[in-house]
Amino acid sequence: MSTPPNPPSTSANAVPGTSLESQAISPSLISPGRRFYWSVRRELWENRSIWIAPLAVSALTLLGFLISTFRLPGRMRDALALDPLKLHQLIERPYDFSALLIMGATLLVAIFYCLDALHGERRDRSILFWKSLPISDFATVLSKAAIPLFILPLITFAFTVATQSIIYLINSAVLLGSGLGIAPLWNHLSLFQSWAMLLYHLLAVHSLWYAPFFAWLLMVSAWARRAPFLWAALPLLAIGVVEKIAFSTSYFGAMLLNRIAGAPEGSTATPTAISMAALTPVTLFQFLGSAGLWSGLAVAALFLVIAVRLRQHRQPI
Repeated sequence: MSTPPNPPSTSANAVPGTSLESQAISPSLISPGRRFYWSVRRELWENRSIWIAPLAVSALTLLGFLISTFRLPGRMRDALALDPLKLHQLIERPYDFSALLIMGATLLVAIFYCLDALHGERRDRSILFWKSLPISDFATVLSKAAIPLFILPLITFAFTVATQSIIYLINSAVLLGSGLGIAPLWNHLSLFQSWAMLLYHLLAVHSLWYAPFFAWLLMVSAWARRAPFLWAALPLLAIGVVEKIAFSTSYFGAMLLNRIAGAPEGSTATPTAISMAALTPVTLFQFLGSAGLWSGLAVAALFLVIAVRLRQHRQPI
């Protein structure tokens, strides 16, 4: 009886490069930049309010503006009889108002995002999963800090440019249809200059000047077991009250108000004015030379380092 042929050798028929071992990628081969990129993308996937909130505000702004276009020709005819300054303010108002609404919405999103960024993963125990991935606590905290410091300002700028462009097109169409022409828009509105000032304001104030606030909120989010909003607000209030009672001074409160107002040293800002010029009170060199900017960044770095240490040792809630 003939013996059956031996089965073909697996190693002999293996195709080079198709084994699971050859296809696997070692975590050590993934660059830190790529890990950071995917960490930021995870934050965008998990927190859709980052872009949904400014989108909703933009839509509501456009809706209100569309309703107001029925009275636009009459208002424009009346405005043409005014002095050039008042005419300029009237034409520029809806554009500045839309920018302020979107900035306000994204600033609120940034505050609540920071309060929940590290607290939320401990509350739903997903911290056990994320810590099993080859991503350091430093990269995780840094990716979360990048959302209010860089991603949200850029999203604010993009939605503002899109909203104001649509408003400009609608304005032009209505004025052309009413026979008034678009000369007042061309003469009293410079969108590109306004967008440049807006981008400067977002990167200077919302990113750098507000960095200590966002870092403080992230640190509290990593520490608090419950009610992070109260734990973020009460210590600041307590410091101000103790200073007032003990020394009859309000330096800490004045410092916080100055930081919230977004007004570096040498600023002549008028917070009640609705204009891009009022939001960019100092030049770039004045801003970069401000002692308050660099001291604030140093404090923000300290808070982020503490947040990293807290994330390393804090347990699920």
